[in-house]
Amino acid sequence: MSLLTVEGVWKNYHHHSVLRGIDLEVAPHEVVCLIGASGSGKSTLLRCVNLLETIDDGAIYLDGSDITEVRTDPDDVRRRIGMVFQSYNLFPHMTVLDNVTLAPRKVHKTRPDQAEAEARELLARFGLADKADEYPDRLSGGQQQRVAIVRSLATQPRLLLLDEVTSALDPTLVTEVLAVIRELKDAGMTMIIATHEMGFARDIADTVCFLEGGVLLEHGSPEQIFTTPAHPRTRGFLQRVLDADRL
Repeated sequence: MSLLTVEGVWKNYHHHSVLRGIDLEVAPHEVVCLIGASGSGKSTLLRCVNLLETIDDGAIYLDGSDITEVRTDPDDVRRRIGMVFQSYNLFPHMTVLDNVTLAPRKVHKTRPDQAEAEARELLARFGLADKADEYPDRLSGGQQQRVAIVRSLATQPRLLLLDEVTSALDPTLVTEVLAVIRELKDAGMTMIIATHEMGFARDIADTVCFLEGGVLLEHGSPEQIFTTPAHPRTRGFLQRVLDADRL
C-alpha cells in the first residue's frame, strides 16, 4: 500500500489554478523529486500535503486515511509529516537543542530528558554535536539547514517534505546539506523533495516528477526522465537546464 496518495488535487488562488488535477503515489521508503521551473506548483503541492494549504478539489491520503477530510485535525497529521523549508524557520531566541526538542516535548509529550538525549544523538549523527548550545545566528547557512532537518527528524515522521532546501545556500554549503539527505535515503526515509538541483535529483530519486503550470506532465525513473523524456515540455525544460550547465 502507498504511504501517500494524492488524487486529483486542485488548488486555486484568486481564480488562478496553481495545481491542476495532480495524481501522485509515494511508496514507503521511496524518494520522489519534484522538478520544474519556479512557479510550476512544486512548493504548493508540498504545502497541500502538509495541510498548510487547503485544496479545492481532490483528496490526499496518508497511510490510507483521507487527511483532507473536513474533520481531520491538521496537527495530528503534522505529527506524522516533517517539513523543511528553504528559509530554515528556526526560532532565533532558542538554542539549537531547544529548537530540536520543542516539538517532541510540546506536541508529542516526550519526557524532557528523553527528548534531549534523542536530540543530541541526532545532532551528533549529522555533525552538529558541538552546536547544541549555540543560537541559530551563530551558525552558517548549511549548519542552520542541517539543524532544520534534524528538527524535523526529531518527531520521527513517516514522511519528510523538503522544499528547495539548498536554494538559500551559498554553493559551497550545498554539498553538506545534500549529504544529509543522501544519508536519510540510505536509512530508508520516505521523502518528497522539490529541487532545482538536477544532478542531485538524478542521483537520489527513485521517481522524478516534472511539473509545469500546475500539471504533473510526466513522471518516471531518473534514467527515463533525464535520458529519454517522453513529453516535449520535459525535454525543453531539461535542455534549458543543460544549456545553463546545471545538469
